[in-house]
Order: sequence, then C-alpha cells, then structure tokens
Amino acid sequence: MRLLALDSSALVASVAVLTEEGLLAEYTVNYKKTHSETLLPMIDEILRMLDLRPADLDAVALAGGPGSFTGLRIGASTAKGLGLALDIPLIPVPTVDALAYNLCGYTNTLVVPMMDARRSQVYTGIYAFRGEEMESLLPQCAISLQELMDHLNRKQDPATQLPEETEIWPVVFLGDGVPAYRQQLEDGMTVPYRFAPAHLSRQRAASVGALALRYAAAGKTVPAGDFVPEYLRLSQAERERLERQKDTAGAEETLC
Repeated sequence: MRLLALDSSALVASVAVLTEEGLLAEYTVNYKKTHSETLLPMIDEILRMLDLRPADLDAVALAGGPGSFTGLRIGASTAKGLGLALDIPLIPVPTVDALAYNLCGYTNTLVVPMMDARRSQVYTGIYAFRGEEMESLLPQCAISLQELMDHLNRKQDPATQLPEETEIWPVVFLGDGVPAYRQQLEDGMTVPYRFAPAHLSRQRAASVGALALRYAAAGKTVPAGDFVPEYLRLSQAERERLERQKDTAGAEETLC
C-alpha cells in the first residue's frame, strides 16, 4: 500500500507518504499560515519529490479529530476530495492517538498528549506502550486540565496504575497544551512527570500514517464520502447558538 497521510488538526500542517516498508517522506510546518494555504502545496511538493502522481496512491489517512474545527474541516475536505477523485478509501486516525504514537518505541512510561481545547479544557488521553503496541488507558476526550491531573495523581485509579517495568518517570506530556498549561502542571502534579522533546511534541503525519497502516491491515477504512470528523464537543458558534436559543426560550416563558 502506498499511503498519503495528513494532519491539520492544530497549528501544525503535516503531510507524509508511507508504505508497509516505512516512511518515504514527511513535510511538516509549524507556522501560523492557514492550512488552506499550505496543505495542497505541501501534498503537491511531496508527491513531486517522490516522482509520484495522485493516481499512484492507494489510500489517504488523516487525523480524524479532535482538534481545531477549521483545521479538521480543511483536512477532511482535502482528504475526501482526493478519495472521491481517485476512488480510494480514507483511513481516519484519532488525533490524540496519533500524537501519543509519536513516542512509540521511545518510552514505557505513561504517555499523555495534551491539545489546547480552550475554555480551560484539553483534548487528551492516557496511553501506555508494550513494545510497538499502544494501549489506551483513557480514550481521547475533552476534559478540564484539573480532571486530567486528578486522573494522573490518583495512583489508586485503575486507569493509571503502572506496570512493574515502568521507569521512574511515570508520566510524559506532549502536545501544544504543554506550553499553554505548563505552569498549572508544575503546580498541580504530585507524581513525577516530564515533557517530551521538541521534535516529538507536535502532530506528525508520519505517526498518523503508521497507525493508519495498522488500521488498514485490520480493514478499518471508510469510503471517502462517508467520513465525518470527530469534534468531541460543539464549536463556539454552535454553543453560542444554543445559548441564544435558551435565552429566547427563557424570555418567552417570562412573557407567558
């Protein structure tokens, strides 16, 4: 399988091409340009450098959410457009799972990706690796930072009990939530922790693609037209609309 992988779930834009034999190329930009400006030119460039045509691709993998609503929609529309035009399937990979997979083979500690979800929340999960196998101890979710620290600080919590072979550092944090909430982590964590190095701490299309190859082997693909991103929570516009509806309903009840 020749796989194109995309991640536009956060500020990082990342594109990679992989086969079962390994990573062929990866192009990652962590800059403030919008994904609508960068993603298609990056895909064109990486295919050109590999002497590939879009028709040479067998599937498109993408970070399926959560993340930036705009970023996920740009990634979804790009992947769906390619999938429909080329008649190839999509392989959605949970964004937080893919971020955790950056550390596959690097650690046997608990891995905790954190994406800044705003409103004092993070998109996160708790993971452990057994060799190349990743175990999800807390599936990706949107929770407050305090809830996450409570999960990690309560050693009696079955979801966070450590295997005997775990190193002295039981928690490794990574993701754009780290700089956003670093001081709160330093103030609130009561168990040992550390932060992943910079080159492993942001979204990478190579990790999306590596997990996607496993998904494909298990038959976990979807037709391009059926894919919908997993947002995990309502957008700001949707929340504001619901608040307006509640206010309007309350005013009508008062008048009655």
